[in-house]
Amino acid sequence: MEIAELGEFGLIRHLTENIEIKNRETVKGVGDDCAVMDYGGERVVLMTTDLLLEGVHFDLQYVPLKHLGYKAAMVNLSDIYAMNGRPRQMTVSLGVSKRFSVEDLEEIYAGLRLACDSCQCDIVGGDTSASMTGLTISITVIGDAARDKVVYRSGAKENDIICVTGDLGAAYMGLQLLEREKGIYYEQSRELQQKIAEAKESGDSQKLSTLNAQLSTIATPDFTGREYLLERQLKPEARKDIIEALAAAGIVPTAMMDISDGLSSELMHICKQSNVGCRVYEERIPLDYQTAAAAEEMNLNVTTCAMNGGEDYELLFTLPLSQNDAIQAVPGVKTIGYITRAEAGQWLVCRDGTEMELKAQGWNPLKNS
Repeated sequence: MEIAELGEFGLIRHLTENIEIKNRETVKGVGDDCAVMDYGGERVVLMTTDLLLEGVHFDLQYVPLKHLGYKAAMVNLSDIYAMNGRPRQMTVSLGVSKRFSVEDLEEIYAGLRLACDSCQCDIVGGDTSASMTGLTISITVIGDAARDKVVYRSGAKENDIICVTGDLGAAYMGLQLLEREKGIYYEQSRELQQKIAEAKESGDSQKLSTLNAQLSTIATPDFTGREYLLERQLKPEARKDIIEALAAAGIVPTAMMDISDGLSSELMHICKQSNVGCRVYEERIPLDYQTAAAAEEMNLNVTTCAMNGGEDYELLFTLPLSQNDAIQAVPGVKTIGYITRAEAGQWLVCRDGTEMELKAQGWNPLKNS
């Protein structure tokens, strides 16, 4: 069997479904945003880990190293918040090839420290090794949460409302912009390199000088009016503010996770683990103007981008219907649908009233690997 046939989450289930928990302190193992351990006291321990590989998860042609460090930290911090917890400590391990300098690693750590400072998380250790394949970043974050306020993916109940924070699809559109401009840059570069080779062969020194000058001044992409999309892709923010707002309002979600692989995929995870169905409404999916404009420019369906794009790192959660009025008072949260019984399925209700069954069409990092 090819690994890509299972996909990331299918592979994890396949490899871990028969693992037996041997320690009573292990409350939750594989299958949620974090593992949960209970060592006594009022709070439980949360732990999450993530691996980022150059060429698979990030492209250093357009990702600044400081932004990479920031994002690598934030995607892990987001997992802790998705369990309604607080991050406390972080370990960072790097695999580094010879092309990186000490100053490059300082830039990565500057981003890591900036993210950790904003979330009051301590960098407490890690490891560094030589790499034959570029840059590898592995991060583990330890956090904690009140025992009675930990939120899993498995707690959604029929008639719960479905809420999301922020807006969706912007990070995906930011990636599309960066990839498009990268392609344009390399196409221009290839054309000039070919002309330079021809000028060298013909011995036309004047033409060669002109072409070399053009090569060194290939236009920098103009992202005016698209800054928000680039920020969402290069500098995502874990929603610490929402967790704090929920706590202040006395709201504890019944189920929650962060949106890393696309809204559709995450909804399906909650439905599967809670044994429920759902109905979400296209007209209620929060979108930023820049997202809609960029999708139209690139001839992409903006709803598809929002449902399947991923990397938004917003929070998706469910609440009892009785808390609908309370959640409306929390800024930055929008209700997009409701939970149904499992037999009713998982559906997107389109603007024209038609219904489409949800499918997990987000990015599969194991495909073609």
